[in-house]
Amino acid sequence: MRIVIPFKKENAKSRLSGVLTPDERGMLAMKMLQDVLDATDGFAVDILTPSVFNDARIDPHILWSDSGLNDALNEYLSKVAEYGCDPVMIVMADLPLLKRRYVREIATSDADLVIAPGKGGGTNILSIKDPSRFSTDYYGTSFLDHLRIAHDNGLSVEVYDSFAAATDIDEPDDLVELLIHGTGEAARALVDIGFVVAVRDGRAEVERLSHTPHPP
Repeated sequence: MRIVIPFKKENAKSRLSGVLTPDERGMLAMKMLQDVLDATDGFAVDILTPSVFNDARIDPHILWSDSGLNDALNEYLSKVAEYGCDPVMIVMADLPLLKRRYVREIATSDADLVIAPGKGGGTNILSIKDPSRFSTDYYGTSFLDHLRIAHDNGLSVEVYDSFAAATDIDEPDDLVELLIHGTGEAARALVDIGFVVAVRDGRAEVERLSHTPHPP
């Protein structure tokens, strides 16, 4: 099993620009990537990225690509298939609640394809037993698109139902889940910035106690 994590640091998490500065968003993206690396420890991991790093923990894993997400991943799958057809798990870099036990459960499934769906019809994790028989189609309702691709290729599918695997951090409202449930570097970074959980009208929200970021 090889694991590939697509990642881009530049202008990371733009939908958080109302609550985080560009530097803070880049830092949070890196911390989430580190949490995902912790969850995938013990596997052969590649980070597929157009970004430039100066981080000893991340540098050894990097595969450079300036292609779009689907082109980069499908080229990666083709190369893996060409050089031995190992199973491949694609894990998004913004899953800071992910733990090793979830990754191991997905990796040991007997299904041809395991999909961990994200919010709004997205796909957060794909585990592909035979990469020569599958291609990715991210963006939009990618969960449904990946089910269709699996069906068209006669692949058995397991849907991995997990709160941790489904919780990707894109919107300001997602930060409350990270603060409540997170135990890794990304959660600690939010606390260091000054975020806390506040309850208003019986609903948990995030509140920033320190400065408000400048408009982008």
